[in-house]
Amino acid sequence: MDASPEILVYAAPCLLKALDQWTDHLRSERRLAVKTLEAYERDLRQFCQHLTLHLGHPPRKSDFADLKPLNMRGYLARRREAGNGPRTLARDLAGIRSFVRYLERRGEASSAGLIAMRAPRQPSTLPKPVRADEAAKLVSIDQQMHAESWIAARDAAIMTLLYGGGLRISEGLGLTPDDFQIVDPTKPIVRARSLRIQGKGGKTRLVPLLPIVRVAIEDYVKLCPHNLPLGEPVFRGARGAPVQPAVIQRAMRLMRGALGLPSTATPHAMRHSFATHLLGNGGDLRTIQELLGHASLSTTQKYTAVDTDALLKTWNTAHPRA
Repeated sequence: MDASPEILVYAAPCLLKALDQWTDHLRSERRLAVKTLEAYERDLRQFCQHLTLHLGHPPRKSDFADLKPLNMRGYLARRREAGNGPRTLARDLAGIRSFVRYLERRGEASSAGLIAMRAPRQPSTLPKPVRADEAAKLVSIDQQMHAESWIAARDAAIMTLLYGGGLRISEGLGLTPDDFQIVDPTKPIVRARSLRIQGKGGKTRLVPLLPIVRVAIEDYVKLCPHNLPLGEPVFRGARGAPVQPAVIQRAMRLMRGALGLPSTATPHAMRHSFATHLLGNGGDLRTIQELLGHASLSTTQKYTAVDTDALLKTWNTAHPRA
């Protein structure tokens, strides 16, 4: 159960101050992504509301000094009853642990009780890429559903960028003419040979810019009727404002309906396809990890289970005892 919304004062002033200091620490020193910060703040607020009901008063900083597994089990049980899944519960626990460890480093709490808590078992899920032939259709300008040629070129350029570089949609839509080294938008020549992408948590990576991607970007910029300031997003909506992810997601829904693709064919599936197809053609896991910006190799290793046939083919070709 999410904590009751009628609880307006959910933490004592001393705890609110500590929570603000903790989020500042996560933002400036840990450089967590904005979405992660928002989720952690929301999770801690809900936990404090739960403690308010349990204690009979808004919790103080001292109430976090020695949290017991029993405190957490009751909270997680209520969250589970409200329909929250294992991923949400694990994030709840991670956020509370992070805050208590922050207090512990300042000598104001102990995390021993939380260390004894096991995170909820996570369901095993695999990335869902599209096939190579399906990806080829999704990046084709001829398959785009919009009647206006410049918008069709825009959507094709974005799909080509996501598939050709393994980018998240937010990363792709945030790129500017400067990132592509387009000096003069009236002469759309992409001079960049790689992109410096800032991903989750401020982690920066270099992604090669394939010739086919450069051509798709140039075709779009050539047709775009709107002004493209050098320091602002290059991809524009119908009225000239930066295009929003929902617009591209809607375009993908129309295309997959027309092409008979499954509902798993989303803009993010293009990133999965990038990794899976690279691996299937002999790409090195470490290199793919760097291109995707994964902090852990175990995250990248999930793609080995997606394309087992290609992996076995590489093994049979390369292994000395094959």
